[in-house]
Amino acid sequence: MSPASTVIALSVLVYACATQAASTHRCGSALVSLDASTSEVRQKCGAPPSAALIGYKEVLDDYGFRHEVQVEEWTYGPTNGMYHFLRFEGNRLRRIESQRGR
Repeated sequence: MSPASTVIALSVLVYACATQAASTHRCGSALVSLDASTSEVRQKCGAPPSAALIGYKEVLDDYGFRHEVQVEEWTYGPTNGMYHFLRFEGNRLRRIESQRGR
């Protein structure tokens, strides 16, 4: 492996370790999973300390109709030095990422 390839591989590895994606998020003794509604997450985790409207996204439903849905990101933490970012599209949890605080 050339030195340039090694540097690129290490850069990708560091980035991958900095942000982790998950399919569940633990709130105390409760778990929320992808596709959970905003109300279910709020019930299990409480109100997020930070919530931001990211914008809108156009989606295609099962019948071929286009709809515009709201995209939000909720941030919880730091919990043991970790921040947890929950992204909702159309009031459904679509992505969970964690990142160590700085």
